[in-house]
Amino acid sequence: MLDFRLTPEQAELRDKARQFAVAEILPVAWHYDQLDETPLQILRKAYDKGFTNTDVPAKYGGKGYGLLEAALMTEEFAAACPGLATSIFDNSLGMEPLILSDNEGVKQKYLPGILDDFKLICFGTSEPTMGSDVSGIRCNAEPDGEDYVLNGTKYWITNGGLADYISVFATVDPKSSHEGICAFLVELNWEGVTVGRPIPKMGQRCSNTVGINFKNVRVPKENVLAPPGKGFVLAMQTFSRTRPIIGAFATGAARSAMEFSIDYAKKRRAFGMKIKDFQAIQFKLAEMYQKVETSRMLTWKGAWEADQGQDPTITASIAKFYASEAALEVVNDALQVFAGYGYTKMFPIEKLLRDVRLLRIYEGTSEVQRMIVAGHLLGNYQPTMPALEDLPLHIEQEPDQLDSNQTVWRCRMCGYVHYGEEAPEECPYCFFPKASFKHIGA
Repeated sequence: MLDFRLTPEQAELRDKARQFAVAEILPVAWHYDQLDETPLQILRKAYDKGFTNTDVPAKYGGKGYGLLEAALMTEEFAAACPGLATSIFDNSLGMEPLILSDNEGVKQKYLPGILDDFKLICFGTSEPTMGSDVSGIRCNAEPDGEDYVLNGTKYWITNGGLADYISVFATVDPKSSHEGICAFLVELNWEGVTVGRPIPKMGQRCSNTVGINFKNVRVPKENVLAPPGKGFVLAMQTFSRTRPIIGAFATGAARSAMEFSIDYAKKRRAFGMKIKDFQAIQFKLAEMYQKVETSRMLTWKGAWEADQGQDPTITASIAKFYASEAALEVVNDALQVFAGYGYTKMFPIEKLLRDVRLLRIYEGTSEVQRMIVAGHLLGNYQPTMPALEDLPLHIEQEPDQLDSNQTVWRCRMCGYVHYGEEAPEECPYCFFPKASFKHIGA
């Protein structure tokens, strides 16, 4: 039986995250959005409260929480500020390649410090010339004995200006596409590493985003997360586990926009009545709620699959692109409910609209998610219905009235069903020859 109830422990974690979001994140979000700065003290408070690094396995001293717990917390943080939620979750994104790596030594070396010393780790696949096309990486990793030397630039790096470490993906040969991709854990204070200025953005301004340049940065062999040929798989495994959390970002932001709209609609008056009594407003609110609930269920399903050890790739892609696009629709409709006031900075909707627009882009654009899902449908999906040419659509006779010796033929072009010992010389509907008919029944 399906059971959508949270455990008491999960419900308690969600409630604590909600209290933190309202008490700590919400009051400062608009101020730091104006400053275009990440309030590091909020990340520290989230760490002190035990809301970060929760997915570190117990064998390394972590809590070993699943992705569903991460989704519960992230939805609450994103409801207060999607940008700060991004920066709070970023340690999990940065650590995922480390946790998934086969390199046990690097886990033993870095995970305890991340847990105990408030160390931040970021994630680097994107570059100035590529984002969703991970196979197009050009940052070069030149083998030098058992070590590697990195040269190139990573871009769009969340928390890159704050972090201590980065999980970085590079290639030994740009011409070899995904076959040459490898991954490393790099300390950002190493010689040759330069962190760029914060990138000015339209939204998510409470989340630090920079470029990071590598000039002859030597990476020792013990810091290799994936050798050439295995880095691409590691990146895809990482995304399949983190993409459901983009659904949680979207769900939280959309939920806030909906709740603000409900509050406004109950108080705002127009044409002698509260606007909540207009059917046009009621329909908008109903559709907002439908999209929020659907987004949450898809997000939970992707997270649950990952926690069960299943391959969550397809559900994660669906959750990511549905929830991110639904959030944009919900917040845009919320602005319409607020009308002119929604367009001002005195109300929260315009910031939410700026923040959620990014969700359709990062960690794989909506277009890339559609390609992933379409590839599954056209390649691996197993239908339950028979092929069109095999459909026993008996229009002229009921199946149980057929003579036991009667033969049934179907035109593979137009679908006409013919009864007789042999197929007709020519289809009476589309005029295709006898060879176009397929025998579908005795």
